Order: sequence, then C-alpha cells, then structure tokens
Amino acid sequence: MNIFDIMGPIMVGPSSSHTAGAARMGYVARKLLGFQPARANIALHGSFAATGAGHGTDKAIVAGLLAMKPDDPNIPRSFQLAKEAGMEVHIQTVDLRDAHPNTAVMTLIGERGRTVVVNASSLGGGRIRVNSIDGMAASFSGDMPTLIIRNQDKPGIVSEVSYCLARRAVNIATMQLYRDRREGLSVMVLECDQPLSPEIIDDIQLLGGVVRCIYLNLEES
Repeated sequence: MNIFDIMGPIMVGPSSSHTAGAARMGYVARKLLGFQPARANIALHGSFAATGAGHGTDKAIVAGLLAMKPDDPNIPRSFQLAKEAGMEVHIQTVDLRDAHPNTAVMTLIGERGRTVVVNASSLGGGRIRVNSIDGMAASFSGDMPTLIIRNQDKPGIVSEVSYCLARRAVNIATMQLYRDRREGLSVMVLECDQPLSPEIIDDIQLLGGVVRCIYLNLEES
C-alpha cells in the first residue's frame, strides 16, 4: 500500500470519485481520441447524474478533455476555458443497465470527423476503469503503459503484436481480447511493464489487419 492509497489523490475537491476520477476519465478519453475534441457529448449515469453538478463532475470531465490534471486550480473554470478553446460541450443524463453508479459515456468528435465513444467509471480514490470503446467491451485503468489496438479478427495478429513487443524486450502484464463478431472487428488491450517507444507503436500500426493502435501512458503525458 502506498501513500496515495491511504490519503487519496492530490486534487481540486470536493470528491475523489466525482472530481479527481472524473478529470482522469476525461483525460483518458481525450488520449483515446488523439487530440482535443471539437465537440463533447457527456452523459452522466447514477450518482454522477444525481449529484454530479454539485460535486463538479461535469466540470472535472471537461477539464480532463482539456488535458488538465486533477489538481489543476482551473477545473472550476473548465466550461469557460472549453468555450475559449472552441470545444462545444453538451451535458445530459442517462440510465445505464448494470453500470457502476459513477459512470459517464463520453462521445468525442474531432474537427476532422474522427469520433470515439468512451464508457468509463470512477471507482474511488481517483481510480478509474474504461468499460468500453465505441461500444466494444474493454477493461483497463490507464495505470500502466497500455496499448489499445483495433484490428480485423483474423488468425495471427495476436502473435504478431506479441512478437513486436518481445523483440524489444517489453513484457506484457495483462492481455484482453474482445470482438464484435467472428471475422469482424476486434479490440486488443495490452498493459505492459515498460513504457513503449514510438518505433514499437509504428511497427504495430503497420501490421496487416491493424486498423488503429493507441498508446496510453499517463505518466509520460
């Protein structure tokens, strides 16, 4: 157990789950899109929907989308800062079946039309879990260097990705595989023990059948 587990994150209050975790969720969603969104539709579920406005959950998610960290003193001003940055924000509530009470669905749209839909939950103490990306199941926290690979569901891709990491002495801590249907699209989530170089990301992106490779390392960014 470390001091973070005992005392919680350094943050702008009032709540680690409703504020610090929410800011982290927005930040991870931004990273998954690849850049600051031009438009953000944020749907709040459960406790987020009931008490989010009072706890600043909406402001914290928007702050994360602007690349702010949980301890940024400008979090209370995030709506105004988003407007100044040209980011259109819409907040609504949603009722999700069997979802964690601190869950948000963030639909982010970039200027060039790229879109990502991220379903994520705040678990307390500033910790989060990404539950799905673009409707496909996932389960990761962003605490470790993480690869999220969208690929065609065909034989050999998993071994090719593993080989790209092994030949650069990168150890895989966890691997998760999800697909929408047989021979359709798949999502591969790999949490690694070491940070990854840009060369590794490029090698994986060039593999046959890989549609998109996203690298998430919150410590570096």
